[in-house]
Amino acid sequence: MAEQTKNIDSTKFGTFKGVFVPSILTILGVIMYLRLGWVVGNVGIISTIVIISLASAITFITALSIAATATNMKIGTGGAYYMISRSLGLEAGAAVGLPLYLAQALGIAFYISGFTESLSAVSPEYFQPYIGIVTLFAISMVAFFSTQAALKVQFLILIIIVSSIISFCLGNPDYTPTLVEPGKILPEASFWVVFAVFFPAVTGIEAGISMSGDLKDPGKSLPRGTLAAVVVGFVIYCTLAILFYLRADLVQLKFDGNIMQKLAAYSPLITVGIWGATLSSALGAILGAPRTLQALGKDRVVPKILARGSGDGDEPRMATAVTFIVAAIAILMGDLNAIAPVLSMFFLTSYGALNLIAGLEGMIANPSWRPQFKTPWLLSIIGAFGCFATMFMINAGSTILAIIATSIVYFIMQRRNMRAHWGDMRRGIMMFLAR
Repeated sequence: MAEQTKNIDSTKFGTFKGVFVPSILTILGVIMYLRLGWVVGNVGIISTIVIISLASAITFITALSIAATATNMKIGTGGAYYMISRSLGLEAGAAVGLPLYLAQALGIAFYISGFTESLSAVSPEYFQPYIGIVTLFAISMVAFFSTQAALKVQFLILIIIVSSIISFCLGNPDYTPTLVEPGKILPEASFWVVFAVFFPAVTGIEAGISMSGDLKDPGKSLPRGTLAAVVVGFVIYCTLAILFYLRADLVQLKFDGNIMQKLAAYSPLITVGIWGATLSSALGAILGAPRTLQALGKDRVVPKILARGSGDGDEPRMATAVTFIVAAIAILMGDLNAIAPVLSMFFLTSYGALNLIAGLEGMIANPSWRPQFKTPWLLSIIGAFGCFATMFMINAGSTILAIIATSIVYFIMQRRNMRAHWGDMRRGIMMFLAR
């Protein structure tokens, strides 16, 4: 028995490999390469630092709430879904978990589409959807057969991204700004419009949370890895924003989408970095989405066959195959920009729910709420409010659609009258209100 436990532990991951790397690779994504200069060009350096700080603060508070929840319970497979369902009940968990899985699965298609668009700029003779399907198949095979191999690939991508950031920091002494014709100068975007464009950059902690069932010690790894990724991401974004401001004209920053390549000491590293960022985000999503689906299967929210795992690490191969099909259909559909805001809403809904759990548990003084990592309940409530307020600021219409979709799933789950084999905080809330 001890031998078997040792073998299972050897297939699981620690803080750096299992949480920090997937999270930081998703944070340092396409927005850093293609939109940060645009952000500085529109609102200036002071407002840019405010936007980065405000967005990172919401994510940091969410990370603190995750830390409290993770050190209060034994975390299983499913990440955010697992925490929400065990705290707010199976219906609420499914209402957030199903849309969250869909957002993760379709997110794979978005990241791969970004990669194929960048690749087509270099080699326009290739047909983008075909390249997208081939890329999806390649990363799916890596995830299907070995999570260990997938995380090793992410280490390589991390080295590429760090190298590209160093290249940008070193700077290009021969850079000369090109004149922008007055007719091509874009009107300035407002603070909140720019904030809405930037905010998805800091929501990459979902990639690390989704690996909860594959960690040796989720109670320690989730708080440490998530908080470290948020802090490192904040420092890098602020540093790059200041360098953009010092080295280029604001009009040039707003106009030129490839300004980062022009300002770097070695521009090909930036191009490779963009490819690495999109592929690492896709790889993180193809690792996380099947695990959410597997957890939903274990709770019989979806057919139980999707809960089937393989090997000592309980690899979700059946769920990975289904995720491949969903992502492939999305790639072949082509333009997904119309539903992109709705997907962002589902991620923010899960973050808001995680903050709400920690806030309510602390507020009602539930006897079972004894986290090793203490987070003030008021801070978590503020984080939940920040998530929901951000949703409306990004896109009120998409927020309403997300609320409707979540409500529909909740009521369907209630009508199925499924019984969970664990207690949740709803009884504690009723007792608190009665008191």
